[in-house]
Amino acid sequence: MQPVQAMKTDKPFLDALGGVVADRPPVWFMRQAGRYLPEYRELRAQKGGFLDMAFDPAAACEITMQPIRRYGLDAAIIFSDILTVPMALGQSLDFVQGEGPKLGELNVSALNYSNFSQLNAVYEAITKTKNALQSEGFGNTALIGFCGAPWTVATYMVEGGSSKDFMKTKRMMIEHPDAFNSLMNILIEASATYLIEQINAGAEAVQIFDSWSGVLDAHSFKRWSVKPTQQIVELVRAAHPHTPIIGFPKGAGQKVLNYAQSTGVTALGIDQTLPTDWVARTLQPVLPVQGNLDPAYLLAGGDAMIMAAEQIIGDLKNGAYVFNLGHGVNKETPPENVEALVNFVKGR
Repeated sequence: MQPVQAMKTDKPFLDALGGVVADRPPVWFMRQAGRYLPEYRELRAQKGGFLDMAFDPAAACEITMQPIRRYGLDAAIIFSDILTVPMALGQSLDFVQGEGPKLGELNVSALNYSNFSQLNAVYEAITKTKNALQSEGFGNTALIGFCGAPWTVATYMVEGGSSKDFMKTKRMMIEHPDAFNSLMNILIEASATYLIEQINAGAEAVQIFDSWSGVLDAHSFKRWSVKPTQQIVELVRAAHPHTPIIGFPKGAGQKVLNYAQSTGVTALGIDQTLPTDWVARTLQPVLPVQGNLDPAYLLAGGDAMIMAAEQIIGDLKNGAYVFNLGHGVNKETPPENVEALVNFVKGR
């Protein structure tokens, strides 16, 4: 597909998504705002739980800005969570310390938009962050909004939280296809609406996280990862034809080629399992890519981290590319390792 951006801007991240090959790749990290930062932990101690901060526009803005102030990254991603959508559709959500998200029993027929106004707090946080980036001298830093892909969000809704084998979700998909299809259709519409409103509020690009797409077989991957993402992209493009959309089908392996060719996304997030020489030959001719340093290297730091980053950049330097991780920053990561990596990427 053709790049969304045709001309260079003053934002390297948007340029890369538009197909520009730069002297050095723009850099940001998934989960770059969070528990590994002492300033985040200090704010959380004041504010309380995760949801208390995510739905407090001032706090969400502050958390989003923390890594930007520290590292001067090329993109900020709004502090929120993919499970705000099921919560806004009426399914109860809580984050249990040490256990992660817990969702209430799912009743597909009871899902509705009566609580969708809860997400106004996210839109307000985006607007605040957009203004903060400009007023604090980070005018070259782009702002990213996001949502979870319908398949990934559905797994949490059906399982009631995280899962090791996703059997409850797969069983519903196989034994109750009409109910599962209804759930996915609701999530497609809700996710597209959510992304559109984030763009209306000031997001300059959006990312669709399909974190559990890798557990699907090839046929189910096309049906429940590729097709729903394609539908979301079409709906968002109808409202915002020039806003870049990044798809991230984590764990999908070489099935990502079909995803890249079929979904219509502007750029593709790649996880650490994909060989970057294969990515350069197979994916970069199709669209810009983003990734894919193993977060373990960032956790460990030192020469091994730099050598791994250098290998990735070397393999992908001849195409449009955004440097990132293959997944999110680990909560035990020393902040000085992040600083060293950013300095290395920017110093090329």
